[in-house]
Amino acid sequence: MKKTVPGTAPDNDAENAEPAASQIDAKIASLADWRGKTLAAVRALIRQADPDVVEEVKWRGVPVWSHAGMICTGETYKSAVKLTFAKGAALPDPAGLFNASLDGNTRRAIDIHEDEHLDAAAFKALIRAAVAANTAPKPKRTST
Repeated sequence: MKKTVPGTAPDNDAENAEPAASQIDAKIASLADWRGKTLAAVRALIRQADPDVVEEVKWRGVPVWSHAGMICTGETYKSAVKLTFAKGAALPDPAGLFNASLDGNTRRAIDIHEDEHLDAAAFKALIRAAVAANTAPKPKRTST
């Protein structure tokens, strides 16, 4: 089994033949507007919050950041960059960053629109909370 280097994804299928970091770089470069700048800024914040984050590309080119499980995805749409947190409903969000997908039981998302500002400190705290949730020991089952 190959070991994955932090910041890259396994290259065991055709979609990931090119390292994930390079694919994400290309995605950002292809978005020659505010969405590319926003995705690049978010990516930098994620890397600052968790230097051991693993970057992957899934679902036809969607950047995914993981650490002991998925942290969030970075989808780009015409009017928003959407950051969907896999376990967002279970994460503390005192700054109220989550503003989309609020009615689900598991996921939560942050939609960033053109000219909107993301609170960097609050976002990094959210990333760290997601990593903590992924790395927390699983409760042991007790037999009855």
